[in-house]
Amino acid sequence: MDFDDLKDAIPHRSPVQPRELTADAAFQFDCHPGVSCFNACCRRSDIQLLPYDVIRLKQRFGMTAGEFVAAWTTPFEMDQHGLPGLKLATRPGTGECVFLTEKGCDVYDDRPTACRYYALGSMDIRKAGESRLEQIFFVVTEDHCKGHEQPKTQTVREYRKSQALDIYDYHNRGWRELVVKKRSSGPTVGKPSERSMQLFDMCSYDMDSFRAFVQSEGFQRLFDLPEDELNGLLEDEVRLLHFGYRFLRQALFGEMTIPLRPGAREARIAARQAVWAQRREQDIHRYREEQERSQYEE
Repeated sequence: MDFDDLKDAIPHRSPVQPRELTADAAFQFDCHPGVSCFNACCRRSDIQLLPYDVIRLKQRFGMTAGEFVAAWTTPFEMDQHGLPGLKLATRPGTGECVFLTEKGCDVYDDRPTACRYYALGSMDIRKAGESRLEQIFFVVTEDHCKGHEQPKTQTVREYRKSQALDIYDYHNRGWRELVVKKRSSGPTVGKPSERSMQLFDMCSYDMDSFRAFVQSEGFQRLFDLPEDELNGLLEDEVRLLHFGYRFLRQALFGEMTIPLRPGAREARIAARQAVWAQRREQDIHRYREEQERSQYEE
C-alpha cells in the first residue's frame, strides 16, 4: 500500500509544520488586536508552566508558591513514571485560560513561556555524541489562527527578542536539561522513588518550601555552603531556582557540585543504619508477639 495515496483522506493535520527553523530563519506571523482571531488561542488553553513561569506569576500576585499552585494550576504527569508537571488552569466547563479578559491577557507582562512562544514552538534535543542540548524551533499553524496571514515577516531571533524569551529560556534551561536527562536515561535509571518525585516537585515549583529546606538543620549539617552564598540564595528566588537545579542533579543523578561537610556522608549513613536496625528489631518483636498470640488462641 502506498500511504501517499491516502494522505488527502486523513482528517487530522498536525499543527506543527515539519520544517526545523534556525535562529536566523524567517517566518510570517503577527498577532495584535486587529487580527480577527485575537485571543482565540487563549480560549483553547493548554499551557504547561515552567519553573520560572511560576515564580513570575506568584510574585505578581504576592502569593506563596503553594497558594498560587492551588489557585491557578492543574497538576499532570509528564511521563510514564508520573514526573510532576503543572498546567495553567482553565475556567470550569471551558477551555479558556483563567487569565483571559475581554481586553486580553490579564497577566501579559508575566505571561508564561508557552504563551510568549506562540506561534513558534521550541524543543530541546540531545544529538548522538553531544553532551549539551540543542534548541530547535518550528512554526505552529492552527486553523483558527489568522496571524499567519499577516504581512509581517521576522526571524526567529527577532521574534524571541520581541517576546523577552531570552530571559525565560535562560532561567528554565537547567530544568529542561533535567527533564531530558531523565527521559533519555530510560530503563537504566528506572522509576524514581516517591522521595525523588517530591524533591523534583519542590525544586521545580515551590521555592518557598525549598528555601525552608535549605535553611533546615539537616540540610546545613550535610552541605557545606559559604555563608554569603547561602544568604544570597535565601534572598533571591531566581538564584535559589538555579541552585535547585544543581541540587536535583546531585540528588537524582549523583553529579556532585554542592560540597558536603567532612564526614557528613558517613554520619548520615550511620544514622540511617541505626534507624534501619531499630525498625528491624521492632519488626522482629512484633512478629514474635503475633506468633505468641496465635499460639495462645489455638
